Amino acid sequence: MTNAEELIKILNEDIIPEIENIIDDMCETIADNKNATDEDKHEFKEAQAMKKEFKEMAFEAETGEMDEEECAENLAECKEILKDIQALEED
Repeated sequence: MTNAEELIKILNEDIIPEIENIIDDMCETIADNKNATDEDKHEFKEAQAMKKEFKEMAFEAETGEMDEEECAENLAECKEILKDIQALEED
């Protein structure tokens, strides 16, 4: 499996769905709490921006806009992000 293929897989199967779950949870929290703070709204916007960035990264890897070296760098970062997400889930 190439770095691009592995990057696409980790993004589409792990990271993006995890961010979507976080966004869904935030939506529920904000909807339940009519008095959501500015910080809550800011975090929600940041999560949406992260999702967009990861989708763009997957698109660039899929279309070849990202070379194998860049894919390798992004893959290493994504693996670290995934480890952090998994550590948070264990707490």
